[in-house]
Amino acid sequence: MLGFSRKLDTTLATVGQIFVRLLEMHGLDAPALLREQGIDPRTIRDPGLRVPTVHWEALMRRAAPLILDPAFGLRAARCWHPSNLGALGHAWLSAETLHAGLDLLVRYWRIVGGRWAPRLAETRDEVSFVLNDPQLDEVVAPIATDITLAIVLDMCRMNYGASLRPLRIDLSRLPPPHAEVYPAFYGCTVNFATKRRAIVLRRADAERPLPTSNRQLAQVHDRVIAEELARLSRSDVLARCRASLLEKLPSGELSEDFMAKRLHMSRRTLQRKLTERKTTYRKLVDDTRRELALRFIEDPRRSLADITFELGYSQQSALTRAFRRWTGKSPTDCRAARR
Repeated sequence: MLGFSRKLDTTLATVGQIFVRLLEMHGLDAPALLREQGIDPRTIRDPGLRVPTVHWEALMRRAAPLILDPAFGLRAARCWHPSNLGALGHAWLSAETLHAGLDLLVRYWRIVGGRWAPRLAETRDEVSFVLNDPQLDEVVAPIATDITLAIVLDMCRMNYGASLRPLRIDLSRLPPPHAEVYPAFYGCTVNFATKRRAIVLRRADAERPLPTSNRQLAQVHDRVIAEELARLSRSDVLARCRASLLEKLPSGELSEDFMAKRLHMSRRTLQRKLTERKTTYRKLVDDTRRELALRFIEDPRRSLADITFELGYSQQSALTRAFRRWTGKSPTDCRAARR
């Protein structure tokens, strides 16, 4: 049975349940195909295991000639469940907006795995979820793109509602036979042979409050997935620092010396590792506080005194100064504006 190795790019084993449903939907013997690629079918039921991503890529390569439909990956939208994505899938359900949810996917994508490393690209009127180039071969790349974007859009529709229509879809692949199935599925214009793979949403849709949001659950899930990513990425000092900050902010134990000791390294080593990631410890603390503060201020049940404590400030005046620096407004004015 396959497990996690830091030397390999790995994918959460339960993601395999999506592949199995997709293959079975097309009449294939999914367990037999899994075994051909060295994957024990029992593995995909264990949320604690991971499988080298190359095995899933080999599975797609093997299945492609067996399925006549070149756009079969789009049907993955009918094959996923939040539990297939681990803690990240459940955290998605409590996101306050699609923008916040997509940002969550970008920050914690490594928990699910794969080599896509998505990012958000934003303009005044648009928010785009962009898949970076994984340098996959010409067989696997379009299938993996279709599967990923179909699931992400279906995730958005689950939270927002079935009426959600992107502005457009950008795909780097050439138009396949019967390309009309793409705009029919996405409900918008689909551009082929572009320089990127992306779902483009109207900013107004991306920032609309979601009926499925739950601030308290979102905060719990944020800590859980940060800790999970930190365990997965022991060599990733940013993930480990962020997980520790989420836990320790209310205690006020935020010094650089404290964090270095907690991560079992010298202060100089911590500084060097953060510099390699183009940041500093001070900026990391500030960014974490800012992200939490903007989330907390939208919860009318939280007093400013509560937020001050949660963010590890000793006085409310420090919170006010920070808010003015982040937003140009006081916490009270920011809360009123957001309402």
